[in-house]
Amino acid sequence: MAKKQETVVEQPQVEVPVMETPKPRRQEPKKQIVGGWEVKDRVYRLLDNRTPLTYTIKARGLYFFDEEKGYEREIKYCKNQRTVFVDEMKGDQLVGHIIFRNGILAVPKNEVTLQKYLSIYHPKKDTLYFEIQPQVRAENELANMEFEIDALIAARSVDIDMAEAIMRVELGSSVTKMSSKELKRDLLVFAKKNPMLFLDLMKDENIHIRNLGIKAVENGIINLSHDQRTFSWASNNRKLMNVPFDEHPYSALAAWFKTDEGMEVLTSVEKQLK
Repeated sequence: MAKKQETVVEQPQVEVPVMETPKPRRQEPKKQIVGGWEVKDRVYRLLDNRTPLTYTIKARGLYFFDEEKGYEREIKYCKNQRTVFVDEMKGDQLVGHIIFRNGILAVPKNEVTLQKYLSIYHPKKDTLYFEIQPQVRAENELANMEFEIDALIAARSVDIDMAEAIMRVELGSSVTKMSSKELKRDLLVFAKKNPMLFLDLMKDENIHIRNLGIKAVENGIINLSHDQRTFSWASNNRKLMNVPFDEHPYSALAAWFKTDEGMEVLTSVEKQLK
């Protein structure tokens, strides 16, 4: 007799999902706020990178205009007082010395009165010295980096006519002698050095029209009078427009090109420049 074959039933394989360990979120350090004042160590620095061995600033004989009270109040830094306002002080007043050493003054967080005197009330803050704020500095640097990146990305996609219009603001009429490669290179350099100005020029709807007006004058299509007050056709000297008082001639021409009469002239100029 033939042996009966055994039927083998395959068990389905079940994939066990791999659980990823969640990455811990970065937690910002908690700020300690007491009475609206952040308790922390503070560092102050003399402006213009000055680093004298010692530099003393006034700790008495100064006044602060109190907007809530509506008058000036005398201020003074005293080591044994919890306020800088003389009219709030009680008992003896032990005037302290405020000395920058090598251009730096570090004030620990427990010396709140001195910190407030320097950060809020002293009239020489930001004109003689400033408070070093790493977080604010980092925020400003980050914003500048982001502007720079945006400007460089925009500069890469700019066509040659727009590049010429923008660089004419920076270099003047010398752009007419530059090759397209030189223009693109200088445009990227300009965008890196002055990203905010570059982005503003990119948004300026008049800059391209203004450039056409300048090129029209450079190519002898339109004349600008010696006193820079009148534009006229070079072919027949027929007056096109007068430049308003206190306006830049080419800015005024760009604005005029947007009028009904100016648009006809602009169309003619564009054809002659091709």
